[in-house]
Amino acid sequence: MAHWLLQAVARHPTRAALVTADGELTYEELAAAAVSGAAALAEGGVDGGDRVALELEDRLDFAIALHACLLHGSPAVPIDLRLSPEERAVRSAGAATVVTGALGAARGPWPPRAGPELLRMVATVMHTSGTTAAPKRVELTYGNWLANALGSVVALGLDPEERWLCAMPLAHVGGLSILIRSAIYGTTVVLHDRFDTADVLRVLSDPDERITVVSLVPTMLGRLLDAGLREPPALRWALLGGGPIAPALLERAAEAGIPVAPTYGMTEACSQIATNGWPLTGVELRIEADGELLARGPVIASGAVADDGWLHTGDLAAYDQRGRLQIIGRKADTIVSGGENVAPAEVEAVLLEHPDVTDAGVFARADEEWGEAVVAAVVKRAGATLAERDLADWCRERLAPFKVPKAFEWRAELPRTESGKLLRRQLA
Repeated sequence: MAHWLLQAVARHPTRAALVTADGELTYEELAAAAVSGAAALAEGGVDGGDRVALELEDRLDFAIALHACLLHGSPAVPIDLRLSPEERAVRSAGAATVVTGALGAARGPWPPRAGPELLRMVATVMHTSGTTAAPKRVELTYGNWLANALGSVVALGLDPEERWLCAMPLAHVGGLSILIRSAIYGTTVVLHDRFDTADVLRVLSDPDERITVVSLVPTMLGRLLDAGLREPPALRWALLGGGPIAPALLERAAEAGIPVAPTYGMTEACSQIATNGWPLTGVELRIEADGELLARGPVIASGAVADDGWLHTGDLAAYDQRGRLQIIGRKADTIVSGGENVAPAEVEAVLLEHPDVTDAGVFARADEEWGEAVVAAVVKRAGATLAERDLADWCRERLAPFKVPKAFEWRAELPRTESGKLLRRQLA
């Protein structure tokens, strides 16, 4: 196996690899910077196989450092800068070095790694978002990432002139996967510093920007629709994941002419397990008697696989009438109310269909009568005159009685990770 960045520069040396507000780097320029960075790592005493922590605010510097690590054979450890110094120290523990700025230029000897063994080498060390437990370290190999990129392109197709808009955090698997997949394809990433509704709306609506793919979480898509996004001229797919997707949101997107591909994935699977309800090529799925989804295949980190050979996702799932995968919620989030099991994500999806609700989170509260009471934290649409009784009636029409929240709480906003996942533990 040859390095995908070097293959990309051989095929498309003058094509834009990375586009930012400050300019762009062609594949020739990106490869030169990454090769120089790899040499700088070697000159600094970093050996192939040594982990390198990336604590970089500048997204262009981050991308160059990532590719330098991949070329050098040093597992990259992306660190979220929003974490406390203590949390960052835990994640970077054991790294040979911590990169906090642009890698210096170097021309020293740099032995590139290649061959079949590269597929088995660790490329990145990610940390799960920790929405239900302490973050776990996940080692993803070059082979995992390659299988993910190939499976994704089978699911979504590929425009030879693809331009993928990334406004996701790069320290999380959703944003990181865009950088890696695009390098494997030899296509262009349009990098935004963060998600800004007005900026993303402008770029998606401008035919000259020619954005063909964008990755979003449901709250982002909702904000874009509220801001007036209609029929983006070049968009092939808006990948949508990171949390429950309300059917009403998909209907609004369809009416606005936005092609949405609901995507389910995990850090342990390079961000993608199934798209449009179908598993990626090479991925097998199984649903246990208790509803938990199991997965296995080449996209999944070997260290995340249990003794039975499967990744136990911790997610509850079912198949619809067409055999497409549907995620119901987290197994650990299940609320037992009056002896009945309630999946919070199912209740949230119903609440999010209400026209005056912009966000919702459901959690359990100890209750003498029910054991656990279902409680909903709700964010109203600006200017809405919504009462608890209105939402209770709305839920009764759409849910079994034991799933209807016993109480509703109004919130200005809900706690979410930068990648859009609900921090359910913080709701209570």
